[in-house]
Parts: sequence; C-alpha cells; structure tokens
Amino acid sequence: MENSEFQPRVLAFCCHYCAYAAADLAGTMRIQYPPNVRIIRTPCTGRLETEFFLKALETGADGVLVAGCLEGGCHYTSGNLYARRRVEYIREMLAEMGFEKERLRMVNVSAAGGRLLADHVTNMVETVRKLGPNPLAHNGRKDNAKSETVNHKSEMETAS
Repeated sequence: MENSEFQPRVLAFCCHYCAYAAADLAGTMRIQYPPNVRIIRTPCTGRLETEFFLKALETGADGVLVAGCLEGGCHYTSGNLYARRRVEYIREMLAEMGFEKERLRMVNVSAAGGRLLADHVTNMVETVRKLGPNPLAHNGRKDNAKSETVNHKSEMETAS
C-alpha cells in the first residue's frame, strides 16, 4: 500500500480547559482539519498514564497527539509539565523498542488557539502518513468499535 493512499488514525488527548476548547473553537470557526483524528477530552494531560499512550498504539492508532495548556498556564498548576516529561519518556521508550518516536507528540495550545490546534492536528496526520501504518496496530487492528468494547469488557471481567 502506498502512503498516499494510507489514511492514518490519530488519537488526540486534549486538555479540557485549553486544547479541547481550542478544538471547539476551530469547529465554531469552521476551520477544517483531517477527519481521521479522534479527540478525547481529558481533565488534564498530567493525568494521562503511560499505558494510555501504549494501549492507543497497540489497539489501532497510528499516532497519538497530546494537546495541553500553554506552559505556565495549566489549570492544575503543573499537569502539562508532568505530561511533557511522560511523553518524552515514552518517545524514547518507543525508539528503544524500534518504533518511530514521531508517532507520539505533545503540543501546547491556548483556548483561543483554534487555528493553531487545527494546524498541529494536520501536521501530525501528515507526519504519520509519511511514516506509514503502525506495524503493531495493523497486525491486529480492530476496525470495529463494538469488538473493541467487547474485548475491553472481557478484560475487565478477567481482571476482577
């Protein structure tokens, strides 16, 4: 498959107060960005655990974007700084495992940055498109959200 035909799946974890508000503003302003990005609103990017990023890549995402508040502007004081350190750690871990660390990226956006967020999202999709499919995800990609829910439910039952 040529990369020009490849439509990457990008998962974007967005801070509720800034990046998600910027995504909402982009929509209000009718600023378009690639439709193959799924946004997940989080209370704070500092609350995102390592396993969230790795699980996203394992279960079908070709790339993960973390969008937090501007540095110094976190509503939870330093959550975005924790997130930045965690993302950098995971990027290095991915590189050591033989994966492209460019599949994971963190950006900082203010609530008024609708155009900036759209630009970051578009850039991330283009970066991942050039990298090609995530080999880990495409070996066992779950194209059906329902099957993913069922698998998650069975994992939860097994854990208890």
